[in-house]
Amino acid sequence: MYTSEQVNQLQDLTKKLLNNAVADFSEQMIAGLKEVLRFHEYRYYVLSEPVIADFEYDQLYLLLVKIEKAHPEWVTLDSPTQRVGNSLNQSFTTVAHLVPMLSLDNSYNAADLTDFDRKAKELSGMETLEYCVEPKFDGASISLIYENDLLVRATTRGDGVAGEDITQNVKQIRSIPLSAPFSAKGIQQIEIRGEIILSKKSFDNYNNKLIQQGLPPLANPRNAASGSLRMKDPKEVAARNLDAFLYHVSYYNLIGNNLGELGTHAGSLDLLWEMGFRSPKEEKVVVKGIEGVISYCINFEEKRDELPYEIDGMVVKVNALSLQEKLGMTSHHPRWAIAYKFKARQATTTLNSIEFQVGRTGAVTPVAKLTPVYLGGVTVSSISVHNEEYIRQKDLKIGDTVLIERAGDVIPQIVQAMPALRTGIEKNIEFPITCPVCGSTLFKEEEEAVWRCINIECEAQVVERIIHFVSKDAMDIKSFGEANVRKFYEMGWLKDIPGIYHLPFPQIAVLEGFGKKSVDNLTAAIEASKQQPLYRLIYALGIRFVGETTAKTLANAVHHLLDFTQKTAEDLLQLEDVGVKVAKSIQGFFRNPQNIEMLKQLEQIGLQLVNTKKETVEGGSLSGQSFLFTGTLTKFKRSEAEAKVEAQGGIILGGVSSKLNYLVVGEDAGSKLEKAKKINTIKIISEDAFLDLIG
Repeated sequence: MYTSEQVNQLQDLTKKLLNNAVADFSEQMIAGLKEVLRFHEYRYYVLSEPVIADFEYDQLYLLLVKIEKAHPEWVTLDSPTQRVGNSLNQSFTTVAHLVPMLSLDNSYNAADLTDFDRKAKELSGMETLEYCVEPKFDGASISLIYENDLLVRATTRGDGVAGEDITQNVKQIRSIPLSAPFSAKGIQQIEIRGEIILSKKSFDNYNNKLIQQGLPPLANPRNAASGSLRMKDPKEVAARNLDAFLYHVSYYNLIGNNLGELGTHAGSLDLLWEMGFRSPKEEKVVVKGIEGVISYCINFEEKRDELPYEIDGMVVKVNALSLQEKLGMTSHHPRWAIAYKFKARQATTTLNSIEFQVGRTGAVTPVAKLTPVYLGGVTVSSISVHNEEYIRQKDLKIGDTVLIERAGDVIPQIVQAMPALRTGIEKNIEFPITCPVCGSTLFKEEEEAVWRCINIECEAQVVERIIHFVSKDAMDIKSFGEANVRKFYEMGWLKDIPGIYHLPFPQIAVLEGFGKKSVDNLTAAIEASKQQPLYRLIYALGIRFVGETTAKTLANAVHHLLDFTQKTAEDLLQLEDVGVKVAKSIQGFFRNPQNIEMLKQLEQIGLQLVNTKKETVEGGSLSGQSFLFTGTLTKFKRSEAEAKVEAQGGIILGGVSSKLNYLVVGEDAGSKLEKAKKINTIKIISEDAFLDLIG
């Protein structure tokens, strides 16, 4: 970014300023001081090669603050002092991206990359393609817009079309320049994509500070980076010492026709580096043919732990931008790029004990407590081991050395015990016969693997039911959350679901961490929940086997919720997706006098027990078509996909039957897929095909 002559000039000016050899601070000299500070920020935050001490930088920075205070007319938007915000962000507004931020298609092995190459060659009509390969950073995606060399906006990815404006927070990240000399390349406006990360060192340092303050540490660098971007106080963002890599130019407004570096993806990375950004210029490689790409990805995976930051794979992009335009994109991902995901992380540790936790339906879940082990950016100390049968199948014992992994770099699980390492002091895991919370005798259905506490007064179940009731997909009572439910329960203010609507707000307002605004927000959210439609209330009740789809079916089957007290098993079995097991659970709920009393109280409070039936969308593109989703969906949330189906007149079913038109299959699909294969009328489609179908 700087020529050797510029470096020498800036070094000389640095010495003069530090030695107080500059007596006349004119506006021109202030411009020089600002450039000196930018130079040293670049050396420290981008190159990681500082040439002055931190104390010396601070002296120069304080000098600029002092001068700008005396001459506010000399303050410019790209001054280093303008990074730190003086006020709290009360909200983050949503703004549209200049170009949609699409997700990348994923690959997990050489065969996937070979297939990607085959498709790209077919679409391009070329025998060999040139690719640019770079690390896939494990952080939070951002989009930056520069106009006339100044940073004017920074946004989160959001839904890909629009994101939240986080400009003030992004200004705290010193590896992102407030201005860059794009105009020297004829660029008036440019939109750049990148990733906010927290280095391993910064993550450890910040967690150590939290621990010293008696606060819980952050889970992993990715979540820490993502959460930082939406913090209300920019000064708190600055304290986390975030970093950024910029790796894609999505849009530019160029004077003239000379593309220069922008003709290739690799060239654009070089351009960003030249403009003062931290881009993966040094980690990238340009390769002809997919064989070289595969070799580079495999070799890079072996040294991922040597990097100072977390990555979870590599990104492969067709290098020529003209070919990228020719290949185009689907509604979800570009056809000219793919992510090569690294294998699941594995580590060994010790299984120290088993805790038995009780959920809202009374299910008793064993949780393995492990000697903490760092695995793929996360310290793992607890893993669910599901049920008694799972423990027996894995032959787990307390004291075992166990192999664990993060499947898909997300969910920790125990792969196996290591019997060969046993010393004889290991102990069998004994499943309790009474509830670990209330002491009631546990019960297990013959066809189930789960033991349950059937005492509905059990404290653990009561708390979990309230947590579910206030959750986002249920009654969506914002500002409540699990921590507040547990706190209010322990203080005796909240003993059941109706109690949510009778909280002592004056007493809550004096609690530490609360205040008038917090209480006002909570009060408003609780009041707003009274207007939630009936299907949300049904789902919020936590009836066993009743998910969101079945809740909608039940809501549309009655005028008033208490009509279910008169429904027979035969009546329920006539409903879409309601089988014997679900019908039995629904009947059991509505035959319980305590549940009926609770529903009457909720109606008196003002909740909606009457169904105001949502009109079916007539004439939609999916009108009359039924859909079901199975497996792990990677390209969209299930709730979002179902909403799109319903918005276009389609119907969501809860199970496979001859009434089903489309089964949309994600990863690791199981019995629903196998059952659908036996019914010739069901169309089995991928997530991509579904996205094409809904346009």
